[in-house]
Amino acid sequence: MARFARRSFGGGFGDRRFGGPRDDLPKPVNVGEEYDVEISEVGSKGDGIARVKNFVVFVNGAKEGEKTHIKIKEVRDRFAIGEKTEAGAAVTEKAVTEKAVTEKAVTEKAVEAEAKEETEAEEAEETEEEATETEEEV
Repeated sequence: MARFARRSFGGGFGDRRFGGPRDDLPKPVNVGEEYDVEISEVGSKGDGIARVKNFVVFVNGAKEGEKTHIKIKEVRDRFAIGEKTEAGAAVTEKAVTEKAVTEKAVTEKAVEAEAKEETEAEEAEETEEEATETEEEV
């Protein structure tokens, strides 16, 4: 019986047939590379999660929906760790500024449209009053 106690049936974490480590596959990102990304979600530890070529990148201090510039600091088997760069702050500031400009333009157009409607309503009212005065004179 001792003979069977040492027998190995394969499998285990190193066996590639069963989803073991995949160190030999090339990763789509490398340490030092920089990317513009959008944070799609937040992980359980509060890190932002972005994807580069469908490869998960954790970004500390990033919020969901944020667009930022990151630099890859570490690459592991199934994910990478990136950090926001100074250029990322500029990208975020630019996005906020563009959003504010767009909102201002939309507001200005709404105000202009409302003013135009008021002017048209006043003109229609004046025309109606003139028609009524003309009828009274006749």
